Amino acid sequence: MNWLLILPILILQLVLAVIGLISLSKAEHVRGPKWVWVLIIVCGNMMGSILYFVIGRKDV
Repeated sequence: MNWLLILPILILQLVLAVIGLISLSKAEHVRGPKWVWVLIIVCGNMMGSILYFVIGRKDV
């Protein structure tokens, strides 16, 4: 397997997770408990981070 093809996807996944967790830690209001969103972001791979940004953040 050629790791050079997979490496950009892994880096993108890591960057999205870190940005999602930072955003979650700074957010005052989210849809649902924060600990659930931490699990979704960490265990949901790239989709977990995307779900947080699309569904989880609440504009007040």
